[in-house]
Amino acid sequence: MITKTRIINSLDNLPERLTIDQLIDHLVFIEKIQNGLEDSATGRVYTQDEAKEKLNKWLK
Repeated sequence: MITKTRIINSLDNLPERLTIDQLIDHLVFIEKIQNGLEDSATGRVYTQDEAKEKLNKWLK
């Protein structure tokens, strides 16, 4: 979960003028990074071989 503090800090790095779509895209991006970091910290990751196997199923 993304924190309000992280959102506020993230907003400080954005340009002064931006669209709502740009803001939403940025917030979704920050949340996905946070989720990935949490997954990595808790061991919810795939090995390289597991990832290749999953990709092979999708690419058929």
